[in-house]
Amino acid sequence: MAIAEVTVIPIGTATTSLSMYVAEMQRVLEKQEGISYELTSMSTIIEGELNSVWGAIAALHEAPFLSGAKRVSTSVKIDDRRDQVSSSKQKLQSVQEKLGR
Repeated sequence: MAIAEVTVIPIGTATTSLSMYVAEMQRVLEKQEGISYELTSMSTIIEGELNSVWGAIAALHEAPFLSGAKRVSTSVKIDDRRDQVSSSKQKLQSVQEKLGR
């Protein structure tokens, strides 16, 4: 399973506020099949099979254009671990265990 951290930044909008775009992108993710996702304060974490994750990223990148943005910058980090099952939650749990919590 792949874990992706995605940040989509609409550029060329009428406002400096991005929450309207973030909300719309969350609606887009609700419609994607084969993934789970979590909104954080600075990005969105998407988990699933790599092809499904790529499809979700493409849909996220397109969403601000459909909402009127003139330019979009998307940053993606992917952790694709194939030696064992992994998840964002499991990664955090592993660090907590090493901290003795």
